[in-house]
Amino acid sequence: MDNFNKHLEQYAALAVEVGVNIQPGQPLWIAAPVAAAEFVREIAKHAYKTGAKYVHVDWNDDLVTRARLEHAAEESLSFAPAWNIAGRIELAEEGAAFLTIVSENPNALRGIDPARIALATKAQQQAAQPFRPYTLNNVCAWSIVAYPTQAWADKVFPELPEEERVAALWDAIFSATRAKESDPVRLWKAHAETLGTKAARLNERKYKELRYRAPGTDLTVGLPEEHIWSFAGKTNARGAEFIPNMPTEEVFGSPHRDRVNGTVSSSKPLSYGGKLIDNFSFTFKDGRIVDYTAEKEYETLKRLVETDEGSHYLGELALVPHRSPISDTNLIFYNTLFDENAACHLAIGFGFPFAVEGGSAMTKEQLAEKGINHSLTHVDFMIGRADLQIDGITEDGSAEPIFRDGNWAF
Repeated sequence: MDNFNKHLEQYAALAVEVGVNIQPGQPLWIAAPVAAAEFVREIAKHAYKTGAKYVHVDWNDDLVTRARLEHAAEESLSFAPAWNIAGRIELAEEGAAFLTIVSENPNALRGIDPARIALATKAQQQAAQPFRPYTLNNVCAWSIVAYPTQAWADKVFPELPEEERVAALWDAIFSATRAKESDPVRLWKAHAETLGTKAARLNERKYKELRYRAPGTDLTVGLPEEHIWSFAGKTNARGAEFIPNMPTEEVFGSPHRDRVNGTVSSSKPLSYGGKLIDNFSFTFKDGRIVDYTAEKEYETLKRLVETDEGSHYLGELALVPHRSPISDTNLIFYNTLFDENAACHLAIGFGFPFAVEGGSAMTKEQLAEKGINHSLTHVDFMIGRADLQIDGITEDGSAEPIFRDGNWAF
């Protein structure tokens, strides 16, 4: 067996055994692009060998999506079939795990009216609302992994000969996910433990707010009372551990919806709705975005912010060291799964119920009282850089270093 096939098998094994951690008799739902068919087959084979009861694949395709957005009647773009979500809920009630395979094409929707994209996206988000608690509350195991395509590789490695780009992106993905190591499952468990010690320290300190300072950034982010910092490892309702994102380098939580003030600037481009938003910033007052700028794709950014009322507020703050396996590649992946794990980031949109004590059992209204934001959307954007400083502010107003020069200070 050549190295590529060995690494591909190990990558599939990681997705099954560590990502969603399939248990004997458990169904698996895979959402994947048609371009990833080879990888999906490898995952399905490994899932069945591990004891999966049934593997369902929900296929998608960028070109089909583009055809709809380009040619369908505008009124039809607000249609999203309920049967797809009903199927997910049916399997979720049976204890299924959910694996999403992402494959970036940053230019897939180039030239499409952002208003049409926003209309279709909002309809899909609204249709998905009944299913969201199964993942947001970690009722089911869920995970996200990536598959490279030529279009994505062309964006990441334009300096390489075209025929070498996909292989280079595969190599970067295998390295970031530890799929090239001799015992990647053991390494992932050790990595999760390391992140867990950082989260435990933050949970012990119980800061009332974090202060971010960097060129173009002067931001204060308040934290909810009884907030909880999380890390890579999660446990579902049946007691099985899983890792939602592969790769992952973050320790994260949710801010208090109404206690964010100041300005923050992006450090990497944001791929959203088939467009690349670049060199953008947000200004907040009492939690709400009151101004925003973008050098590229301002209209796309505007559509994101105006998705609903909740998309004018933050739902996540995540701490990621500037020195990390992904950041050290010095690559911009133009994909949130990877770029968010190369830099500290924030997210517009809904917050996490598990980010406050007892939150997974709370209603939407109870979570709102705790300061957890509600929205149809949740979109990460990167703010981390080598000269980012973050302080934790205690109840008595004292400042304690959390990040210095882009990296952990403890």
